[in-house]
Amino acid sequence: MEIKNLRYFLAVAREENMSKAAELLHVSQPTLSKTLKALEEELGKKLFVRHSFSISLTDEGMLLRDRAQDLVAMSDKIEQEFNSLDDITGGNIYFGLAESYQIRYLAREIYRLKEKYPNFTYHITSGDTEQVTEKLDKGILDFAVLCETPDSNKYEYVKFPEADVWGAIISSSHLLAKKKFIRVSDLIGQPLFVSEQSWNNEIKTWAKDRFAELKLEGSFRLSYNGSVFARENLGILLTFKNLINTEGTDMVFRPLSPELKSELYLIWNKYQTFTPIAEKFLEQIQKAFK
Repeated sequence: MEIKNLRYFLAVAREENMSKAAELLHVSQPTLSKTLKALEEELGKKLFVRHSFSISLTDEGMLLRDRAQDLVAMSDKIEQEFNSLDDITGGNIYFGLAESYQIRYLAREIYRLKEKYPNFTYHITSGDTEQVTEKLDKGILDFAVLCETPDSNKYEYVKFPEADVWGAIISSSHLLAKKKFIRVSDLIGQPLFVSEQSWNNEIKTWAKDRFAELKLEGSFRLSYNGSVFARENLGILLTFKNLINTEGTDMVFRPLSPELKSELYLIWNKYQTFTPIAEKFLEQIQKAFK
């Protein structure tokens, strides 16, 4: 199975149209059709359902799309790494980041590295722990940032200088907006929004024996989306301070009491071999975060 053929497949899956995909790939439509047919024969599965004016993926096609995205990303990364082995002025670094206000510390170090090595390029993927560690384990990412203690059997890591402070994003018209702090008892019976990961970890630990009385209205991987629902009075968003800008809006942030904090960690695979630019970044950030 050739990477080029997987690129063709992904283009058609994305465009859902053979003509548009062929145009983007700068190949003829018969060539593209022949490639996809050969791919289906190689796998022994039908990958597409042809409609009058569009193409959709079968279940097998959706599975291949997910795998092909990782394979193509890995192929690109390997090529870039080898191209940058002799380039001490630049190169590529791939990051997978959790949502956190403390990402500002990472951004500052990237800026410092960029000043020294102008040809350095960075690539950012956002996601929760499961999403970013999966890509890190596959070698698609060089570094990941987590809001929970890393598995020291698998990863090396450094802790960020500051922790994130938990609180509630509430519509200013809500009765709880008048409070200075939000306690567990205030949230009983209230519809709550938070990531599923945080609900089963940080919030469960914070609420202790009253956790069962809390109601998860909906889970969001991105706090911004949860804040939109909170603004419409559909519930209360539990998230980190400063992730959602409430200044000049009809929402307020109220810290939790007792105080709840989450440490942030930059992690990488044990025994990982880095490109020259990734090594320089790691040296720099270990000194900065010491």
